[in-house]
Amino acid sequence: MFRQARYDEPLIFEMGGKNTSEPQANNVVPEKLSRKKLPNIPKLTEVEVVRHYTRLSQMNYGVDTGFYPLGSCTMKYTPKIVEEIAGFEEVNTHPYQDESTVQGLLKIMYELQEMLKEIGGVDEMTLQPAAGAHGEFTGLLITKAYHESKNESRTEVILPDTAHGTNPASAHMAGYDVIEIPSENGMVSIKALKNALSEKTAVFMLTNPNTLGIFEENVFEIAEMVHDAGALLYYDGANLNAVMGKARPGDMGFDIVHFNLHKTFCTPHGGGGPGAGPVGVKKFLGKFLPVPVVEYDGKKYYFNYDKPDSIGKIKGFHGNFAVLLKAYVYIKLLGGNGLKDVSEIAVLNANYMKKKLEKYFELPHKNLRKHEFVLSGSKLKEKNARTLDAAKMLLDYGLHAPTIYFPLLVDEAIMIEPTETEPKYEMDRFIDAMIKISESPLKNYSPKNTSAGKVDEAGAAKDLALSWKIVKEMTS
Repeated sequence: MFRQARYDEPLIFEMGGKNTSEPQANNVVPEKLSRKKLPNIPKLTEVEVVRHYTRLSQMNYGVDTGFYPLGSCTMKYTPKIVEEIAGFEEVNTHPYQDESTVQGLLKIMYELQEMLKEIGGVDEMTLQPAAGAHGEFTGLLITKAYHESKNESRTEVILPDTAHGTNPASAHMAGYDVIEIPSENGMVSIKALKNALSEKTAVFMLTNPNTLGIFEENVFEIAEMVHDAGALLYYDGANLNAVMGKARPGDMGFDIVHFNLHKTFCTPHGGGGPGAGPVGVKKFLGKFLPVPVVEYDGKKYYFNYDKPDSIGKIKGFHGNFAVLLKAYVYIKLLGGNGLKDVSEIAVLNANYMKKKLEKYFELPHKNLRKHEFVLSGSKLKEKNARTLDAAKMLLDYGLHAPTIYFPLLVDEAIMIEPTETEPKYEMDRFIDAMIKISESPLKNYSPKNTSAGKVDEAGAAKDLALSWKIVKEMTS
């Protein structure tokens, strides 16, 4: 039998009714690595430790406990059955297992490819990329391989000023020069695009709806202009939640489409992961996809490595399978009509909130939005306050702040995306808090009811406190 020892005494085992110390204990750890004195840790009882960590868990904010209105991020609730299936023992297989032993998992990957092809309006697909930005990078490598196959030297990527921040980063990583063009009424300036297109243009990267939540109504004209210049049209799928089941990027003229499975198809990516960014392409680009791709010969599923023009592997093994599985289950649960409902409700929720808040905050650009909208907190300057102060004040209402200061083309930006999973009463709670904040004195405001006040962000970046010991030294 075994009884709990105090932190400062050796473990005692009761063997045959007699207490004896473990005879081999001193041989388990080499002498030079063996501790010579007791560790310097707080002397706490079990109940103190349990209450401390339980309290910390209750202080944590997550999509299961509240509204995450992060514009551009689509932080929707994930059905618990999705998480449960992703945890099945049968899913936890070794990636080097023979294909014959994982036919069920390969079937899931194959069918997910087929479903994403249909949703995106594309012909071929890779599931390897581990995130949206990774999907962008993959798409740009495909772009480079395509132009090189035509003996073309194209060095520029064009982006609108409404692009996601990862777009220019991915383009630079792929070795391209970035040309940014301005918006007009919140959409791509056709004149600016025309002036920017040249024989140097490799691809135009576009998000539709864009980061303002506005649908690019000139998308067909844009596609024609880009293709006439010999360039490709790339679709950033970060905002697909607004149009899936209603419109397909491939039908709009996009040649390359990446999907954010961790946004559109559940698995919220707060905290930096996990993610998956599959990339779909039109048929003429299929030969450049990373290897392997999952295929089916009518009898068995298998990995096809026979793609001599492939850009090669872009991730170890075969992608983030758990995220792929969650997306597969999510799509199967909803079906085509369900995905369409998701988009419709997401757009309805966003426009409901926009209508309620536009009286109290400025709404730049056109009125109708899709799944998200961007307000300006510039009126707060009249109170000698900023959007940041409003975001911090939201914490005292028990609400998570929306995305702020993005996109950069909106002064004091407040970017809100409710998603389809938020009920009306939760949105109303957020709306009421925002209205009260707009009418409150905010000068030098910091959260008053949270466990920590407003952080000195500049100081925190300079003086890192990575353990409790350092904090103790800094505060003693």
